[in-house]
Amino acid sequence: MSFPERSMKAIGAALTSSGGCFLRAFQPITNAYATYYKLKGLDQKAPKKKNKSLYQISTMDGDGDHTNTPGQVQNVVVMRHGDRMDNFVPLWAATAERPWDPPLVDDGKVRAFGTGEKLRKQLGFPIHRVFVSPFLRCLQTAAEVLAALCAVANNCDDPNDLTSNGVVIDPSKIKVSIEFGLCEMMNSLAIRSNVAPEDGIFSFDISQCEAVLPAGTIDNTVEMVYKKLPQWQETAEGARDRYHTVIKTLADKYPSENLLLVTHGEGVGSAVSKCLKDVMVCEVEYCAYSVLSRPISFGENQSFTAGDFVGSPKGQVGVMLAKTSDNLND
Repeated sequence: MSFPERSMKAIGAALTSSGGCFLRAFQPITNAYATYYKLKGLDQKAPKKKNKSLYQISTMDGDGDHTNTPGQVQNVVVMRHGDRMDNFVPLWAATAERPWDPPLVDDGKVRAFGTGEKLRKQLGFPIHRVFVSPFLRCLQTAAEVLAALCAVANNCDDPNDLTSNGVVIDPSKIKVSIEFGLCEMMNSLAIRSNVAPEDGIFSFDISQCEAVLPAGTIDNTVEMVYKKLPQWQETAEGARDRYHTVIKTLADKYPSENLLLVTHGEGVGSAVSKCLKDVMVCEVEYCAYSVLSRPISFGENQSFTAGDFVGSPKGQVGVMLAKTSDNLND
């Protein structure tokens, strides 16, 4: 089971375990009685105004085209998928053709669409491009989020349907591509051994994966950073390095665009731990996300200079943190 499903009661044991545990491997807690901070209600607060000396990396002109602005900041949002079927319907895996690749439950689609609406209204900057793990739960999450971000009308007759059903989108607003490097941590810490393929081979048909995403949004001219899936039983440290590499490589490949990466709990946790000091990630809820930003400036011949990605506790929505020093600010 991946770390987001572990209860807080298990944190102490996880921290002292001898295995490559997600919680233990980031930054050890220096005080056994460190206070745990859950970022309650942040998703309901209006975002603060940005420093006027910094500008969103691009603006939309009247035709929806991207135009660069001076003094730029590039933003990358790293998001976990929605509520997965096998955690709510325990017997689902027993008869599933691909028990290691569960879909979302209906509430997971509702949560994903709602998160997409939240991103659209509260981020304070546009999303230009989406990259998504090939796992079905991530594809379905991305589909709901894309529908919310690209919505131009809602023709659904059912007021109780809070998903993308009936939503009309403008597919030219955002493009999406599949990225193997955003896949689940490929070991038995994250994928239950009793459902993993016996030969350790996880197969994905890209055309079937793309069929889950909204029509017209797919950019299949993009080359993946990781052209193959990681090998089964990759190390936890290797998976975290992979997530870091993918985030930076994609950001460098599209320096004038803000990105949304739909991945797994380990991916979000890795991003947060890389960019936030003196904290440790304890839990990543379904559809939790982290907002990362870096200053970037452009020179001649498409050259650019970028700083390191940074985050803040207030840029983490649905992410539970524990401080490892007294320097964690609100």
